[in-house]
Amino acid sequence: MGHHFVGIPDLTGVPRVAVVIDVMRAFTVAAWAFSRGVEKIVLAPTRSAALALKESNPGWLALKDGAPAAGFDAVNSPGLLRSRDLTGRTLVQKTTAGTVGALAVADAPLVLCASFVVAGPTARFLREQARGPVTFVVTGGEGRAEEDLACAEYIGRCVTEDEVEAGPYLHRARTSRAAADLAAGRRGGYHPDDVDLCLELDRFPFAMTAHREGPLTVLRRRTAGSGG
Repeated sequence: MGHHFVGIPDLTGVPRVAVVIDVMRAFTVAAWAFSRGVEKIVLAPTRSAALALKESNPGWLALKDGAPAAGFDAVNSPGLLRSRDLTGRTLVQKTTAGTVGALAVADAPLVLCASFVVAGPTARFLREQARGPVTFVVTGGEGRAEEDLACAEYIGRCVTEDEVEAGPYLHRARTSRAAADLAAGRRGGYHPDDVDLCLELDRFPFAMTAHREGPLTVLRRRTAGSGG
């Protein structure tokens, strides 16, 4: 099974299998949202689209990255989301990297969204479900974000190898520019625990797949061995 690592600007055509990586913080936040009871996450192309979806669907919540803003119920921070009770809710998510990457490959037959907190389950899901080469979409830094590339390479190795030492990959992420910016509070919607929460390897026992559902792209939690 071949692996390709590309940034969003370098995507060409529709891959057979895509794994979209955003460690800090979109797909760490998405995993936390599922752990707090969210039923599904709708990925929005713009902030105005996210607010329109919330407006037309009573009970839905909207989340964005950056500082809090009118109309949005949450920000893209695992530390700020982890205590929320979101049981049965639908969350609309819009971020500058993760959701953009997922929407760019939404027509692929199999799309997973991942970070370190679901790395192991993502690799197991790929082992069971993937057919053909895997394209890892490194969403940060136009494909050069060290934390996303490290996570992508780690998952890629876990697909083909039984024992992979996670430490060097987590170290690359912890010493990345994104981690430094978060730790220094240079990103909006920040909690002091965000870096540590983004680097909790296999914190959750599920993978996350994105599918077209009518006009929407919807992220749902999946468990390896469940048949998808």
